[in-house]
Amino acid sequence: MLLHGIFPPITTPFYPDGNVYFKKLESNVERYSRTPAAGIVVLGSTGEAILLSDQERRDVLKSAREAAAPNKVLIAGTGIESAIETLRLTEYAAELGYDVAMVRTPHYYKKQIQPANILAFYRTVADRSPLPVIIYNFPQATGYNIPAELVIELAEHPNLIGIKESSGDVEKVRTMVGGTRHIRRSVTVTETFDAATPRMLAAATSGSNVDGGELVQVGVSGSASRAKPSSAAVTVVGKMKTRQKEAGFQVMVGAAGKLHSSLEAGAVGAILAFACLAPTSCYEIYAAWKEGDNELARLKQERIAVAAQRVVSELGIPGVKYGMDFNGYFGGSARLPLLPLTSGVKGEVERLLADVRN
Repeated sequence: MLLHGIFPPITTPFYPDGNVYFKKLESNVERYSRTPAAGIVVLGSTGEAILLSDQERRDVLKSAREAAAPNKVLIAGTGIESAIETLRLTEYAAELGYDVAMVRTPHYYKKQIQPANILAFYRTVADRSPLPVIIYNFPQATGYNIPAELVIELAEHPNLIGIKESSGDVEKVRTMVGGTRHIRRSVTVTETFDAATPRMLAAATSGSNVDGGELVQVGVSGSASRAKPSSAAVTVVGKMKTRQKEAGFQVMVGAAGKLHSSLEAGAVGAILAFACLAPTSCYEIYAAWKEGDNELARLKQERIAVAAQRVVSELGIPGVKYGMDFNGYFGGSARLPLLPLTSGVKGEVERLLADVRN
């Protein structure tokens, strides 16, 4: 499964009385679906997943799934402290049609969160999960920072396909990328090298008479056309043309202020709270880097650096939600114990985002 690109970890909108505002959730998802984002993440930290009931989590997953465009990769945050509850929510996400499960590190019983516990937890989840799994490390919130050495060991599991590393430690990114470089995995992508998930492939074959697809070689003729298929080969699956691409273990990051340096260190994409309010600005950094224009990527990075630090890292979810309101999405209020911004801080956010409109 290809995880390259920018993914907003969407917020959960609420009515003033605290109930989930599903119409606004769907509206936000539909708008993100029209941006250059590679996909969306539902029930991440920015989605206040930890503040939702079990039923609310399921309802939010269902509502977002129904509103998302079919060509966007859908990642469900399914991490709960126990492996069994994590698997229950992961199985539900799979039933809805999500593509990937994002599982945060367990952290509550800190003295028992030793390497053996983490290895057993993730291997158990990965063994039984119907979806490919990415590790989610967010030490600023959990108080636990999974060591790079453990990630490298876990990366050998075939169903653990990547990590969202939100520590902001670029050297750790470099270490994880270097330590997993030997892992070689082939993933299916579209003819233009975008992600093609099993859900997308199933939709492409729905209602067609294609059985298994037709292999077509690109740019070859004669005896060369009988050569072993390579990444240049195109397979027609229903209404979709696909290729194979090598992805390996995919390191994604969660710190918008260090996006460019993390990409330079080997990250392949990012799940960024700042992308909830400015998805295009985040994508422009990624796109410039992808095109090899590091000077432009650096300039785009500088453009959002102060805003990302203040709005996301310091003000947190209330800051993100107000930034969304300012930029035309629906943010609204957060749930207690998170408090709304004061009028003075709102003015500060507006000034910081004056040149970061989406």
